[in-house]
Amino acid sequence: MVRDTDTTAWPPAASVLDWLLDSDSSIRWQVLQDLAGVDNVAAERARVADEGWGRRLLDEQRPDGQWGDGEAHPFWWTNLYTLLYLRDLGVDPESDRTRHAIELVHSSVTWGPWHGDSPFFEGEEEPCINGRVVALGAYFGKPSLRLVDLLLSEQLGDGGWNCEAPRSSMRSSFHTTICVLEGLLAHEQSYGIDPAITEARERGEEYLLERHLLRRLSTGAVIDEGWRRLAFPPLWHYDVLRGLEYAATAGFKDDPRLAEAIETVESRQLPDGRWRLDVRHKDTLYEEIAGAPGEPNRWITLRALRALRRLRH
Repeated sequence: MVRDTDTTAWPPAASVLDWLLDSDSSIRWQVLQDLAGVDNVAAERARVADEGWGRRLLDEQRPDGQWGDGEAHPFWWTNLYTLLYLRDLGVDPESDRTRHAIELVHSSVTWGPWHGDSPFFEGEEEPCINGRVVALGAYFGKPSLRLVDLLLSEQLGDGGWNCEAPRSSMRSSFHTTICVLEGLLAHEQSYGIDPAITEARERGEEYLLERHLLRRLSTGAVIDEGWRRLAFPPLWHYDVLRGLEYAATAGFKDDPRLAEAIETVESRQLPDGRWRLDVRHKDTLYEEIAGAPGEPNRWITLRALRALRRLRH
């Protein structure tokens, strides 16, 4: 048991930590490391690939390296978002089961003829997807420098990215920009600082920050009220918690332009110290892992507390 306290955002109440820890190993190890301050969580993390949600996802990989049946959802969707789930679960990329799964993807899985048929870790055409692939490559040890260079070449004049450019828009999109920024940051954190990547990230970060993570630069109006609603998994969608998670991971501190987004996330905390899942996006896989919309949610609570701790303390 953790010492009890009040239900302000940080520190969390003992009852909230106990509730988070009474869960799948994928949540437990992250709570122990990021919220409870436990130094060695390797044993708990190692369980993710062998039990619970992590084992289920690895067990569902087909002999050809893919997930799903190609009918309920296209293979590119089930492959991408299952691997992103495994990353969210924090499965140890060095575990035998994980390495076997990733080698199978690396050697066998492509994006299919409708997406250029390139190998999975070489990405496809859209930066919103390719940003996620770069993040996966960094996590699972399958980087593509070609894909990183492609993303750098696609940065728009305002500092962000847009999957619709240059077909229909040359203005950046929060949705695409956050996907690319997450990928570039993960790549640098895994493989070292690269001046070109850092410069591109800083321009993209400024695109978000000068808009206070949710407002139009031109009018100051909130771009989308739905961004105040918190989702897991985010898929390709932006929301303020995802923006704050990026800011926390990138090491932002004391930037006043984060204040409204921080206050927005804090305001959604329930009186008992937990957060609800507001949104489960269309075509979310493995809905039972994501949780039921409207109910207190361990993923949202973990993510909110972790981001707020890093940004506030």
